[in-house]
Amino acid sequence: MTPTCPLVEVSGSPRERGRQYGEQAADRVRLGIEHYSEQLGRDNLTAEGIARLVKRFEPTIDRFDSTYLEEMRGIAEGAGVAFESVVLLNARTEILKLAQRPDDERNVPDDDPDGCTGVVVLPEAARDGRLIHAQNWDWKVECAETAVVLKIRREDGPDILTFTEAGALGRSGFNAAGIAITANYLETDRDYRRLGVPLALIRRKVLEQKQLAVSMRAVYATPKSAANNMIVSQANGIAIDFECAPDETFQVLPERGLIVHANHFQSPVALSKLKDTGIANTPDSLYRDLRVRALIEPHLGAVTRDTVKNALFDDFETPWSVCRPPRRNLSSNLSATVAMIVMEPMLGIMEVAMLPALNRAFTTYRLDMEIQRPSEAVSAPIAKAV
Repeated sequence: MTPTCPLVEVSGSPRERGRQYGEQAADRVRLGIEHYSEQLGRDNLTAEGIARLVKRFEPTIDRFDSTYLEEMRGIAEGAGVAFESVVLLNARTEILKLAQRPDDERNVPDDDPDGCTGVVVLPEAARDGRLIHAQNWDWKVECAETAVVLKIRREDGPDILTFTEAGALGRSGFNAAGIAITANYLETDRDYRRLGVPLALIRRKVLEQKQLAVSMRAVYATPKSAANNMIVSQANGIAIDFECAPDETFQVLPERGLIVHANHFQSPVALSKLKDTGIANTPDSLYRDLRVRALIEPHLGAVTRDTVKNALFDDFETPWSVCRPPRRNLSSNLSATVAMIVMEPMLGIMEVAMLPALNRAFTTYRLDMEIQRPSEAVSAPIAKAV
């Protein structure tokens, strides 16, 4: 049977939100913890070793935003699990990688690249003049059983709708101010030379902001442990793709009202300064973005959510395709396109299809929006030069 993706709705203080989240998603939180703990065990990491890795991140998270630790404590209480296990879920990208090598090793190939193909269509390229932001999330097929859509009612900022792994504070989504984010795997020769803020928490920080500039600053300036690609958009018609190295950020701007990004660096500036070490793990990335762009471009000016979906369903070179059925990756782990997420923030709509290579049925989730529209340009007299 095709997995479902339940809606979890929370409100109140960070600790209260966490408890509600943990209670509603307890089974999925426990399943995610079990899955990643087993994987870390295969890397010869004991429960004590996992706890030591988790402890390394707590001071960094506390400095970044101490309320996140409070929310994680609430999730642990609500789900009846250890607090350290919830931190693991929120720093799983970093912890899985650090567990694969001793502290003095660098650039070990990634056993499980967290692949994705992201798309933004700007209003001028869309049929209805509304921005579309979408993504295929390629990851472990087991995670289809741990995904949730989290709706956060906030008293201290815009409400949030985010697709994420149960127990994590955020992943892909948008907020009531119309700010949206998707993210995907990149890898460089600079990764894991320092301990940075977990990527999931940077994405959550983006979604907490009312102002786009503050969201973009969170992506651009926050120190990271490893590379990542984050596409940030705002419903009124701005989108920038940020190719992030741990210590530097590069921009990829829309072309003809369209951004498409897979799992390799595109910025010429980035490629002149660092080594992209991820392509060996995700060689299909080299054509996935080309395929999606080629399928959308003939419709520019008339692109709809269905246009984007059809492009993201592309099965060219299956199973090494944009829409990936369950298959063994280069490390013999079973991976798939776990979910397709298609968002139209101006309407407050998120559509999600789980395991879309096997299932084309979408569930629709909604958020009440409070988007501030830009005022029309006011013409004013222009003084003549004397």
